[in-house]
Amino acid sequence: MKKIICKREYDTETAELIKKNAVGTFGDPAGYEETLYKTEKGYFFLYTNGGEESPYKEENIKSISAAKAEEWLNK
Repeated sequence: MKKIICKREYDTETAELIKKNAVGTFGDPAGYEETLYKTEKGYFFLYTNGGEESPYKEENIKSISAAKAEEWLNK
């Protein structure tokens, strides 16, 4: 998935995957996944996707700061 946010491109195909967190099993309507990526230029973003009853009903990309990325990793 690719998304432009504030004139910056975030692309799951070209960014470095840092860590993936999956909750539930495949097909679980409440299940979801969060994946942390880092771009070549050092920007962090979360890719999220989930079932109809999850917090992430639609596939999305959200840019986050390095501090938020560290906080997410420590959860």
